[in-house]
Amino acid sequence: MAENKGILVFAGTTEGRELAEYLRRQQIDAHVLTATEYGEQLLIAPGNGADVPGSKADGSPAERSACRGRADSDFMVSAGRLDAAQMYALIEEEKPEIVVDATHPYAVLVSENISKACAKTGTEYVRLLRKSLALEAAGPETDKACLREDGAGDMAEGDTAAGEELDGCTWVESAEEAVRYLEGTTGNVFVTTGSKELSKYTALTGYESRVYARILSVQASMDEAVRLGFSGSHLICMQGPFSEEINAAMLRQTDARYMVTKESGANGGFLEKIQAARRTGVHPVVIGRPGRERGKSLEEVKAMLCARLHISVKRRIDMVGIGMGNPENMTVEARRACEKAQLLIGAERMLEAAQKAGFNKPSFKSYKAEEIYEFVTSHPEYDHLAVLLSGDVGFYSGAKKLYELFDGDEINVYCGISSAVYLCGKLHTSWEDARLVSLHGRSSNIISAVARNPKVFALVGERGRAAQICRDLCEYHMGDVTVTVGEELSYENERIVTGTAAEMSAAGFAPLCVMLIQNQDADSTRTHGIPDEEFIRARVPMTKEEIRSVSLSKLKLTSDSVIYDVGAGTGSVSVEMALQAEEGHVYAIEKKEEAADLIEENKHKFKVQHITVVRGLAPDAMEELPAPTHAFIGGSSGNLKEILACIFKKNPKARIVINAIVLETVAEALSCIKEMKAADVDIVSVSSARSKEAGPYHMMMGQNPVYVISFTGGGDDE
Repeated sequence: MAENKGILVFAGTTEGRELAEYLRRQQIDAHVLTATEYGEQLLIAPGNGADVPGSKADGSPAERSACRGRADSDFMVSAGRLDAAQMYALIEEEKPEIVVDATHPYAVLVSENISKACAKTGTEYVRLLRKSLALEAAGPETDKACLREDGAGDMAEGDTAAGEELDGCTWVESAEEAVRYLEGTTGNVFVTTGSKELSKYTALTGYESRVYARILSVQASMDEAVRLGFSGSHLICMQGPFSEEINAAMLRQTDARYMVTKESGANGGFLEKIQAARRTGVHPVVIGRPGRERGKSLEEVKAMLCARLHISVKRRIDMVGIGMGNPENMTVEARRACEKAQLLIGAERMLEAAQKAGFNKPSFKSYKAEEIYEFVTSHPEYDHLAVLLSGDVGFYSGAKKLYELFDGDEINVYCGISSAVYLCGKLHTSWEDARLVSLHGRSSNIISAVARNPKVFALVGERGRAAQICRDLCEYHMGDVTVTVGEELSYENERIVTGTAAEMSAAGFAPLCVMLIQNQDADSTRTHGIPDEEFIRARVPMTKEEIRSVSLSKLKLTSDSVIYDVGAGTGSVSVEMALQAEEGHVYAIEKKEEAADLIEENKHKFKVQHITVVRGLAPDAMEELPAPTHAFIGGSSGNLKEILACIFKKNPKARIVINAIVLETVAEALSCIKEMKAADVDIVSVSSARSKEAGPYHMMMGQNPVYVISFTGGGDDE
């Protein structure tokens, strides 16, 4: 007996076409049959082969299944209606592993024939169900809850969204019953139930003048309609899908009083027809589904096939920047991406924006990359999904982490309008010269950014944060800078307020807000070497300007360094390090209270908010601090070895600079370097002299030589 192979799909619905496209994308061996050449054309991409003849009643199953093929997989499509005997012969010859019946819910006899043929050949039969309108209207998050045990989609109690759309409809069970109902009415009738049912309407008195029939533009269907007496303006031959606007225009054009339609589900365009009828005052006559079926949804069928066939899903992931939240700000590309995706993923606000834009699709609410990855990889039925991101994809979004997690998948990026672009546009100012920072769920040295940049744009995203930033600016002597706060941007309740930091410090703003801070007195100087006299020092010893410059160059700081300043004194080194590591943090460790107070004063004077003063003796005071990338040791109080051990325990590769005046400290440092197997060791003796006026002359006054010892930890990272 031949081995079962591939999937045989009888397609006759949108869900059937979507399943076929999914199988082709995943390169699963499949043979897809459609009843008409029109259905076949929907499934065949350009360039997939020569024209395919239709079904041959007197030919072999292979001839009847003549199809287009793909060079890269055994995926085939063929057109033609098969009777029960032909279905049995085809299944017997091809021996598929699974047969999926995705025919129309009204093709009851066809489904019965497929089921019987599968039973006769011992082939597994799966019925793919179409979602009902009520299920679709109830919303994507209620799909599973509204599916009854017998598999038929239905409106659950309390699903008012669907109920509102269906209010005022007359429900009948067949076209014959619809005709009987219409017999007692007057006025034109717009019929959208297809060419197969058209003969039933000839029983309606005066049908030639009352009935306007819309059918597919297939020659055989048109010929049959004309034969039945439908012609001229009473016969509309068009290919869907039809929007609400097109349906409404046709109802007006035909001056219809009644519209007959099948309850074909949202994918069948039922909702658009009902909405158009309500809009134009036309009464809908709805032919309900012919009984309840058992089966699986499209998503369930795809998941089942992936599990059974051990498919490693090839996914397309669209990263979609949706703008600030108002659907009107979404780009055409973003809308198209949402429309084509099978699943929408994003934070609650993003999904709400998509729903307001009309995209009622299955969704997963999350903004965390790991959660998104876990959900997507555990749901193989979704191979085309859109991750919705606020503003623009490249502006403080979660896209960076998602790129890494989905590295093996096809990723497409659709940019959106960022809040920075939007707010600056509203203010008639440029954003190209603004420093962009985010305080949304993270810390940022906003004070340093404002002190050093004429224009700073900040994402806030937390209630009370905007006013707190204004208060911080006042604390750091910048209460006169201009602050603009934009809240609920793009929404109806959008508000944009401008004032000084002092004026705005007590104001209340919504959590969803951004700030543009302009400082005319910004100082963008980045070099080290602040004159000694600039610091507040009192009687506390201070590392001299020249020694600071050499020491800082030896430290090799980066913009995001985490630095310990051990024995910080007045904080002169801490301040200079903070100015260089603008995105990092400095922990100034000082045992003397007077000196610690001076560090706080200098911190505020030089507007370096990212210095934390740690009061206490090292290394004990360092135990609870985060791991450093760099450390400057200006005073050790005899605990140099213990201090270095504590630092290297936290980060074996930390970069160290030690200042030593006495030779005993140099000797201890060299001993530690040898014992701890440090690398990149460098020792410099710095002797400097400064001029001093002596009458009309200038004399050079020598200062104590200082040893600058620098090295990197030689241990291995844990």
